[in-house]
Amino acid sequence: MSEKIKRIAVLTSGGDAPGMNAAIRAVVRSCAYHDVECVGVFRGLQGLIEGDFKELGPRSVKNIINRGGTFLKSARSQEFRTKAGRQEAYDNLKESNIDALVVIGGDGTFTGAKVFNEEYDFPIVGIPGTIDNDINGTDYTIGYDTALNTVVEAIDKIRDTANSHNRLFLVEVMGRDAGDIALNAGIGAGAEEILIPEQDMGKDRLVASLRRSKKSGKSSSIVVVAEGDQIGKNIMELADYIRENLDEYEVKVTVLGHIQRGGTPSCYDRVLGSRLGVGAVDALLKGERDVMIGISHNKLVSVPFTEAIKGENEIDLDLIRVADITSV
Repeated sequence: MSEKIKRIAVLTSGGDAPGMNAAIRAVVRSCAYHDVECVGVFRGLQGLIEGDFKELGPRSVKNIINRGGTFLKSARSQEFRTKAGRQEAYDNLKESNIDALVVIGGDGTFTGAKVFNEEYDFPIVGIPGTIDNDINGTDYTIGYDTALNTVVEAIDKIRDTANSHNRLFLVEVMGRDAGDIALNAGIGAGAEEILIPEQDMGKDRLVASLRRSKKSGKSSSIVVVAEGDQIGKNIMELADYIRENLDEYEVKVTVLGHIQRGGTPSCYDRVLGSRLGVGAVDALLKGERDVMIGISHNKLVSVPFTEAIKGENEIDLDLIRVADITSV
């Protein structure tokens, strides 16, 4: 164990994700296991700047593993983007005798952590927590599995009414820059078409595909649309275009929105959060810093922040082929 690290702070930043509480719990209890003090930072990076800290022990995190969201709260901090804001955060950490930091969040959180580490040489380890699953170097992020299950359950219910009324439903799911939720949920829910940012299907090709589906005997259709898909300005414009060019269906739109972020985390996300939380503390005590703890082939891995935030994840082409074949 590193002699230098006696107090570790933990925070959640950016969008909340089911399973973040499991990760917080694991960090706190792992600290207790190693006889290291743990401090919770409320409201993410903004809480660092404002010194919103609280001592946490094993009983502080009881009965939270089954809760969605994050009990430490989260916030996006414009102030942390400034040198003055980061200086304030550093001063608060040193004043509270905090030796290292665990940050749970996505690429924006890791980008801020990387800059902070470069400026102050402060030990930071990240845990990927985002429903979008768009972090490089890890197979899965905390919250992704729960979000998928939420989306599939919602689409299953939408299909009931689609079948009853011979309707075409466009279902928008989260995924501004990544189509993982749309692609996997679309396959799982048996969608006829899946629109993702990584591929530009085009309006005419979409209409032609839906027309073929109708001629093949399908009385209703589900199209899953990632919010970042560029086929139209927005899903409402896309619905209008389909209505104008395809009169075989009554077209309806459902935007699932933030219900995808909430809810009880799945068992997988609880276990993943627990594994990553323990791994983050282990990494700090071994002297690692400026890295994210991810999971690859079911093994924990340390990934430099520069790799984790380097750019877009590549979409799984095999899954796209599966979607094309099974939607015939």
